Amino acid sequence: MFVDKARISIISGKGGDGAVTFRRETYVPEGGPDGGDGGKGGDVIFVADSNLRTLMDFRYKRKYEAESGQNGMKKKRFGKQGEPLEIRVPVGTMILEEETGLLMKDMKENGDRLVVAKGGRGGKGNVHFKSPVRQAPNFAESGGFAKKRNVILELKLLADVGLVGFPNVGKSTLLSISTGANPKIANYHFTTIDPNLGVVNLFDSSFVMADIAGIIEGAHQGLGLGFQFLKHIERTKVLIHMVDVSGSEGREPIEDFEKINKELLEYNPNILKKPQIVAANKMDLLGDDLTKYNEFKEYVNSKGYDVFPLSAATKEGVEALLSEALNRLDTIVEEPEEDIEMFDFEMDSYDPHYKVITGSYDEKGKAYVLEGKQLLKIFNSTNFNDMGSLRYLYKYIEKNGAIEKLKKLGLRDGDTVRIEKYEFEYIDD
Repeated sequence: MFVDKARISIISGKGGDGAVTFRRETYVPEGGPDGGDGGKGGDVIFVADSNLRTLMDFRYKRKYEAESGQNGMKKKRFGKQGEPLEIRVPVGTMILEEETGLLMKDMKENGDRLVVAKGGRGGKGNVHFKSPVRQAPNFAESGGFAKKRNVILELKLLADVGLVGFPNVGKSTLLSISTGANPKIANYHFTTIDPNLGVVNLFDSSFVMADIAGIIEGAHQGLGLGFQFLKHIERTKVLIHMVDVSGSEGREPIEDFEKINKELLEYNPNILKKPQIVAANKMDLLGDDLTKYNEFKEYVNSKGYDVFPLSAATKEGVEALLSEALNRLDTIVEEPEEDIEMFDFEMDSYDPHYKVITGSYDEKGKAYVLEGKQLLKIFNSTNFNDMGSLRYLYKYIEKNGAIEKLKKLGLRDGDTVRIEKYEFEYIDD
């Protein structure tokens, strides 16, 4: 089964905590601090892999988590860094951030890489907090937080030539006889429900050709499997528009030609700017009466398109069609891609509220509550059995104006202050 869209959750590794340890030396207070730093958490990295064809794996596994950094150790030894997690995706996968819907990276080339979530920084060991007035710091820094993110993976086929046309006009047959692909072929509508790729080898050259599954009227509005089909056409360089010139399905060739082009126009006008070769297929069903073909050819020529008669079933005319496709590829001047608003990683990594401490009153719990990202990091680093560590936490809270905020909310001597799940009694000095 071909899967071209998936939603997954990713979590980078948490940074390891700094260590609180002391070396054993005579006449050195508590042996002197020697706690090492924690290791950095592992990054989550997407890698484009040309050996993959679908996003099928992401149907069964939706959550990916990198390894966390190891905590610091005694003798100033650093904790081991968390192993980065590499997630391999097919070439042509677009990675979008779910919350904003913005494109993070278009993985167009084999080996393309994207660090989509950086691991948390390792926390500093207690050796970093030694000072002339604090000879034996009994606390260290906790590791940085892991980064959580939901992303959308959307695969758009990367093919040189795209085959378009109504269902059952012979696209799969043409692909099968021109390449090593083996698409399912039968005489009923929507035989192809997944796009198929194959490599055409011709005159010491080659190109990738894709059978874009059958399009119906209203496809640009999502009817049938419209959007799933149409989006794969956007990246092709040349279109081969196949039409059943025999009318074997009870449709008129000229009407078929116009309806497909209308769907392409309604979906994305830029698609019709691509070189388009018209293949009048099933010529073998016309017999000696070429009236329909001549009328069709005259009409299509008047629209500025070349028509190539062929019979995919008998292979007649196939080489001439493919030669023209190769010629168009050699002479094409590609249109510049549209500007797309990209996800801003720099702004994402900058959090203006990181140092902000907010205060509120919990009526139900009868406690004043303090919250903040940096506050939580320092709070998690605090040793509550050590007065120096507690003093460091209190000075941080006071320096950032949190106590004044709570006083404006009514904080008085003896009231309860809560940080996370811990409660403290406020004493007004």
